[in-house]
Amino acid sequence: MSKIAAIVGRFLIALIFVISGASKLMDVASTETMIVAAGLPGGLAIPVGLFELLAGLCLAAGFMVRLVSLLLIGFVAATILFFHNRFTDPMQQIMALKNVAIIGGLCLAFAHSQMWSHYYAITRERRGELEARNADERIRDAELRAARAEARADAIADERTAPTYVETTPHTVGNDYGRPGLTGRRRWFDW
Repeated sequence: MSKIAAIVGRFLIALIFVISGASKLMDVASTETMIVAAGLPGGLAIPVGLFELLAGLCLAAGFMVRLVSLLLIGFVAATILFFHNRFTDPMQQIMALKNVAIIGGLCLAFAHSQMWSHYYAITRERRGELEARNADERIRDAELRAARAEARADAIADERTAPTYVETTPHTVGNDYGRPGLTGRRRWFDW
């Protein structure tokens, strides 16, 4: 369940960057004006829009989450520094706090992706242990089958080489059922 929640959370955070990047690329002129008004050099509208769009898509897809999270944390921190730095203005303060919350979500995405890679490493290690144990069991079973086959072969060989005793003079053997006695070798139940 926590994995599903992490995927949904990562997707929702990524949605912010995908929509923001797409809107910057749709209206490059006003984005450029906003960037220059903040005191940054011109010509950053398209690279910033592409970065937000691609980083958001990577985050949503779960591709290189740790690296993308770190890059986006730096990007959002720079946004606070350059665009939402007037904390006396209530609107700028709300925007800065929103960006701080986004940084928190990106930190969780970073940490959770590390946790799952650790989980996957443990799973791979456990799978290797299970395969080794199964291989040992198969070897032990093969050894048991070989030992049983060898014992059967020895028994057959002993039976062929054992001397057989045949009585040459027939005698009459009585039985408990009132029938006449049988002639031939004595059997254990004839006593």
